[in-house]
Amino acid sequence: MHPEIEYELMKSHASELRKAAAEHRRVREAEKGNKSERRSFFGKRRSS
Repeated sequence: MHPEIEYELMKSHASELRKAAAEHRRVREAEKGNKSERRSFFGKRRSS
């Protein structure tokens, strides 16, 4: 294969990996936020 083509493929693959990693991070952040909300919700119910 031509080195230019290999380089372009590598670049596009790297950018896809970066996008996937960013998406994964967002999902994890959201889950973390939901967990703390859920905990405070149950905490409130128990105390009242």
